[in-house]
Amino acid sequence: MKLLQYALLVFLGACSYGTLSSIMKLGIGEGFTVPEIVGGQYFFGWLMLVVMTLLFSRHKLRWKQAAVLLACGLSVSCTSITYGLAVGELPASIAVVFLFQFTWIGVLLEAVVTRTRPEPMKIISVIILLVGTVFAGGLADHGLSGLSWKGAVFGIISAISFAIYIFVSGRVATDVPILTKSLSMITGAMVVVFLMFPPAFIMDGTLVDGLWKFGLPMGLLGIIIPVIFFGIGVPKIGSGLGTILGAAELPAAVVMSVLVLREQVTMLQWAGIVLILGGICLPQLTLVNQKKANTREKIERTGA
Repeated sequence: MKLLQYALLVFLGACSYGTLSSIMKLGIGEGFTVPEIVGGQYFFGWLMLVVMTLLFSRHKLRWKQAAVLLACGLSVSCTSITYGLAVGELPASIAVVFLFQFTWIGVLLEAVVTRTRPEPMKIISVIILLVGTVFAGGLADHGLSGLSWKGAVFGIISAISFAIYIFVSGRVATDVPILTKSLSMITGAMVVVFLMFPPAFIMDGTLVDGLWKFGLPMGLLGIIIPVIFFGIGVPKIGSGLGTILGAAELPAAVVMSVLVLREQVTMLQWAGIVLILGGICLPQLTLVNQKKANTREKIERTGA
């Protein structure tokens, strides 16, 4: 699989994750709580992963590998819990803006851990993404006045944990089959979620009374697709570029808020989406140019 194909997987995983805020808002509107919706997401996501792993992957983990992957699930659960709480306090399009800060946090994290300076193209891309965030999230129109400070804190914590998740997904147990790896991480994440939000919905009838309508799609779009796609793509393209591609989440969230929640989006917000997509494309152009240069070099060597 080519680098651009791996990049596309990460892009699609981010778009999938961007749908969650709108689905969660619909669930809240139906009378379900954030703990119930997040719990339903992990319940269905874990069940689907179990079935897929039993059918397509029978790889046995070493105890050390299993322990590391279960621990990595903490970043996944922390993102889901804090982002869910942020969505409960803030408009969907604003909550995702706070989560979106994972872009620069992820690039900074990679630079600190690897002790390397970010490439100029990555820095330029992140700057464009942040400017696009201000517009796409509606901050240029409305600012931050009147927003819940609790929602803002939850949003920033979700950004930090999401950046950590992208980073570790590209570095931990890369030799383990993706379904086995994903199931181990989500098992650890689900344990934490259920400790925070005891899953009473399984026994009290809430699940069959309508929670499944939100838990099932959130399990698919918020766990199965992004965890598997990130697990395949990020190790190949690197966590820094993976973080930048993850920015596709915000345009997806804004588009979903228009189509599903009927939220009004201004021209400035659409301009922000265009900027974000441009910021995502910049590093991909670098990949294409590098590939052309490498191909040209091979041809010249062969000719020599």
